Amino acid sequence: MQGDKTYWFPAKRYGWGWGFPSTWQGLLVLVAYAALLAVGVRWLLPQHHQGGFLLYAGALTAILVLVCWLKGEPPGWRWGHRD
Repeated sequence: MQGDKTYWFPAKRYGWGWGFPSTWQGLLVLVAYAALLAVGVRWLLPQHHQGGFLLYAGALTAILVLVCWLKGEPPGWRWGHRD
Protein backbone atom coordinates (compact mmCIF):
# COMPACT_ATOMS: atom_id res chain seq x y z
CA MET A 1 0.00 0.00 0.00
CA GLN A 2 2.71 2.48 -0.91
CA GLY A 3 0.41 4.53 -3.14
CA ASP A 4 -2.17 4.99 -0.36
CA LYS A 5 -1.17 8.24 1.38
CA THR A 6 -3.10 9.65 4.32
CA TYR A 7 -3.11 13.43 4.47
CA TRP A 8 -3.17 15.10 7.86
CA PHE A 9 -4.81 18.21 6.42
CA PRO A 10 -7.35 17.88 3.59
CA ALA A 11 -7.63 20.62 1.00
CA LYS A 12 -10.45 23.11 1.42
CA ARG A 13 -13.39 22.61 -0.88
CA TYR A 14 -13.51 26.30 -1.84
CA GLY A 15 -10.46 28.52 -2.18
CA TRP A 16 -6.81 27.81 -1.50
CA GLY A 17 -5.36 26.09 1.53
CA TRP A 18 -6.20 23.37 3.99
CA GLY A 19 -9.18 22.62 6.17
CA PHE A 20 -9.59 21.12 9.62
CA PRO A 21 -7.23 18.17 10.31
CA SER A 22 -8.49 14.73 9.34
CA THR A 23 -6.07 12.67 11.49
CA TRP A 24 -4.98 12.69 15.11
CA GLN A 25 -1.51 13.82 14.04
CA GLY A 26 -2.92 16.90 12.34
CA LEU A 27 -5.11 17.65 15.33
CA LEU A 28 -2.08 17.34 17.61
CA VAL A 29 -0.16 19.83 15.44
CA LEU A 30 -3.08 22.28 15.56
CA VAL A 31 -3.47 21.95 19.35
CA ALA A 32 0.30 22.44 19.83
CA TYR A 33 0.15 25.56 17.64
CA ALA A 34 -2.73 27.00 19.69
CA ALA A 35 -1.03 26.13 23.00
CA LEU A 36 2.30 27.68 21.97
CA LEU A 37 0.48 30.78 20.74
CA ALA A 38 -1.31 31.05 24.10
CA VAL A 39 2.03 30.75 25.92
CA GLY A 40 3.36 33.57 23.76
CA VAL A 41 0.37 35.75 24.63
CA ARG A 42 0.88 35.03 28.31
CA TRP A 43 4.62 35.71 28.41
CA LEU A 44 5.34 38.26 25.69
CA LEU A 45 2.41 40.66 25.64
CA PRO A 46 2.25 41.64 29.35
CA GLN A 47 5.80 43.01 29.18
CA HIS A 48 4.88 45.20 26.18
CA HIS A 49 6.90 43.17 23.70
CA GLN A 50 4.47 43.43 20.82
CA GLY A 51 7.27 43.22 18.24
CA GLY A 52 8.65 40.09 19.89
CA PHE A 53 5.20 38.57 19.99
CA LEU A 54 4.64 39.31 16.30
CA LEU A 55 7.92 37.61 15.43
CA TYR A 56 7.03 34.65 17.64
CA ALA A 57 3.53 34.31 16.18
CA GLY A 58 4.89 34.69 12.64
CA ALA A 59 7.48 31.96 13.22
CA LEU A 60 4.86 29.60 14.69
CA THR A 61 2.52 30.28 11.78
CA ALA A 62 5.31 29.67 9.26
CA ILE A 63 6.03 26.31 10.92
CA LEU A 64 2.31 25.42 10.83
CA VAL A 65 2.10 26.28 7.11
CA LEU A 66 5.22 24.20 6.44
CA VAL A 67 3.73 21.18 8.23
CA CYS A 68 0.47 21.64 6.28
CA TRP A 69 2.44 21.88 3.04
CA LEU A 70 4.41 18.70 3.79
CA LYS A 71 1.62 16.60 5.31
CA GLY A 72 -1.50 18.00 3.65
CA GLU A 73 -3.10 17.56 0.26
CA PRO A 74 -1.34 19.50 -2.49
CA PRO A 75 -2.60 23.09 -2.36
CA GLY A 76 -4.39 24.75 -5.22
CA TRP A 77 -7.51 26.74 -6.01
CA ARG A 78 -10.70 24.70 -5.71
CA TRP A 79 -14.17 25.74 -6.73
CA GLY A 80 -16.37 23.25 -4.90
CA HIS A 81 -16.06 20.04 -6.88
CA ARG A 82 -13.47 17.37 -6.25
CA ASP A 83 -11.05 16.51 -9.04
